Amino acid sequence: MNSILYIEDDHEIGQWVQRELVSSGYDVTWLTSGIDLPSDYSKFSIVILDVMLPGLDGFSIGKRIKKNSEDIPIIMLSARSSIEDKLEGLEFADDYLTKPFHPQELTKRIEVLLRRFNKETTPKKQIKHLEIDLTNTVITNTKTGDEIILTGKQHHIFTFFLRHLNQILTKEQLYEGVWKEPYIEGDKTLMVHIRFLREKLEINSSQPEIIETIRGIGYRVKA
Repeated sequence: MNSILYIEDDHEIGQWVQRELVSSGYDVTWLTSGIDLPSDYSKFSIVILDVMLPGLDGFSIGKRIKKNSEDIPIIMLSARSSIEDKLEGLEFADDYLTKPFHPQELTKRIEVLLRRFNKETTPKKQIKHLEIDLTNTVITNTKTGDEIILTGKQHHIFTFFLRHLNQILTKEQLYEGVWKEPYIEGDKTLMVHIRFLREKLEINSSQPEIIETIRGIGYRVKA
């Protein structure tokens, strides 16, 4: 699993980015400043660095990291979008992404840099007894070693859960996110698919541990 050093002082943005990266299969170390920088960067595959930080700014921290570890790619994140700021950042960094940005754009840029620096590994997520290859959505039951084969719709439902790990999703959100159609109250289609999905994923489908039912609201998959 690739490990990311992420430095961001804004807690709302930091929590959001960390959650998205973890759900994409990365191990994330999140710092809010450059005060307690690690002495050894060898365990990190990539550094994601905000420009505006308390104390040392992101440009100074990035230059220090690159000086000590040239083979670690750095992505700068900043609300500063002037060409002067971008040019300053790209003097040492390998990419510069302006805020606001979509999480899929950030993960794609990470993938590109990991390939370029030959640090790419297949991101995997462990949920209970399931090991999930997030690149190909290959699901393995670690207790038996067997691959779990899903139908097309089951695959789409479970992938939607993976994109929203730890979030309680309503029936409306799930149905409209997967079927791309408005949910009609009383429709049992989603419930039927969830039942069949549990039969494949759960050790005991009558006592589900992977896909939780949140009574009166919907469902949740916890990492």
